[in-house]
Amino acid sequence: MNKRILLAIDPGNELSAYVVWNGSKIEDKGKVPNHHMLKVITAYGLNYPQGEVCIEQIAHYGTGMPAGRTVFDTCIWIGRFVQCWEYLFDREPRLLERRRVKMHLCGDSRAKDGNIRQALIDRYGEPGTKKNPGMLYGVSADVWQALGLAVTAWEVADCG
Repeated sequence: MNKRILLAIDPGNELSAYVVWNGSKIEDKGKVPNHHMLKVITAYGLNYPQGEVCIEQIAHYGTGMPAGRTVFDTCIWIGRFVQCWEYLFDREPRLLERRRVKMHLCGDSRAKDGNIRQALIDRYGEPGTKKNPGMLYGVSADVWQALGLAVTAWEVADCG
């Protein structure tokens, strides 16, 4: 029996966050330098040969604001992550814009990172403490966004 599993990546220009999600709990998570993320993708594919990958896609939102170097550097890394997965495992990853995550979890495309975090806490409970950890214990910073991406990609069939 093949168990569905998903690696969700919130890419950055230097560091990227990731969550390995099985539909009901986090199997692995972290925020690592991008060169290391290539190793995470490789190890994930070897450990879960039927696994899925979803990467947050950069999108233009028509704000009229110019994009800076960090945006273009992030785009380069997205391409490298896609290439790594496709080359090693001969499958395309899914690409999902943050706007879809905001709409799915918060019902508003103007939602901020804090709103996504709160929507996940409302859904899965408080992170808890070291003595009494909840399912979200240890999730922090950009890992919240990777988790939001994972949950959305898992639940929305046409994201891609």
